[in-house]
Amino acid sequence: MLKATKIRLYPTREQAEFLNRQFGAVRFAFNTGLRIISHRYKRHGQSLSAKHEIKKLLPIAKKSRKYGWLKEADSVALAQACINLDKAFQRFFKEKKGYPRFKRKRGKQSSYHCMSVKVGDDWIKVPKLEPIKAKVYRPVEGKLKSITLTRTVTGKHYASLLYETGQPAPAPLKDVDAASVVGLDMGLSHLAIDSNGRKIANPRFLKKGQKNLKRKQQALSRKKKVSANRAKARLRLAKAHERVAHARNDFQRKLSRQIVDDNQAVIVETLKAKNLMKNARLAKHIGDVSWHALTAKLAYKAKEQGKHLVKIDQWFASSKTCHYCQHKMDAMPLNVRWWDCPACQRRHDRDINAALNIKHQGILKLKAEGLSVSAHRGSRKSGRSPVAA
Repeated sequence: MLKATKIRLYPTREQAEFLNRQFGAVRFAFNTGLRIISHRYKRHGQSLSAKHEIKKLLPIAKKSRKYGWLKEADSVALAQACINLDKAFQRFFKEKKGYPRFKRKRGKQSSYHCMSVKVGDDWIKVPKLEPIKAKVYRPVEGKLKSITLTRTVTGKHYASLLYETGQPAPAPLKDVDAASVVGLDMGLSHLAIDSNGRKIANPRFLKKGQKNLKRKQQALSRKKKVSANRAKARLRLAKAHERVAHARNDFQRKLSRQIVDDNQAVIVETLKAKNLMKNARLAKHIGDVSWHALTAKLAYKAKEQGKHLVKIDQWFASSKTCHYCQHKMDAMPLNVRWWDCPACQRRHDRDINAALNIKHQGILKLKAEGLSVSAHRGSRKSGRSPVAA
């Protein structure tokens, strides 16, 4: 089973300068490949493969006088930059994602290393560099496969360690207790509402830090371009954004761990955040709540324990379908938080009713995949909402 962990690095001044040159070489390989492919297609209508044609140009460039400085960089990291460019084009053509963009010098930097890599109690080793001091939070128990070095916008260095534990991955559960299946309805006023009636408040980290971010953004806009003061203001703003992102990430990690540990299967709805963010009034709040990041954390935590994460169809009408009698309302505006079913006369909390429907739909999907799901027991496990009249 493959596992990954991220650790903080504390390079010396000389090591940091070498890493900056390494990141620059990787960025150069990616941007040059993108420039060649774009130019060839515009001028001659020909398509080049970054994984094959561009990658073959690296040894030739190293032998030239103009690009001989590429010899200093790790050849595997340069080759991986071409592979990453190829993946970006694959996403553009097959998944209809955005066209690959040039990497910026002031943006996040990364380089991949898989040869001659080692890790100790308080250090890591990558090619062409002395051991770098690191804070290893968890011991690497297994065979180290690769190390990906990154530098954030604020200048902090990290290493993502991928290692093989030597233990087989846990087999997915075949028998699931329905009482240990939870449905999650995502929202904005509440981050998530589960099928047991629990409502998890939305921390709104971006809104809490909005005044501080606005003040630092205004200070940046007043600084003269290409000046030392502007660079300092830009760094202060980046650190403020970083604190918001770290707070959100920490909250979601703890929440996802609790949800996965308490249940055998987690059922979530498929949300297209890109489409939802077309609403200008809600775009900032949808970006702040970050449903996709929470779902991704739930997915890998469930997988490493052999549990299940099920995504239901995005067109399933969970909010306006009565979970008692399955009567479906014609329309239900967002401002309607409570509603009465005209068929069975039950009163529903909109969000809890949706979570119960998501759970029931997920159980049906688990059974369709051949899993055994035990029957409900007790009032809580019968699918009845605790707030229903």
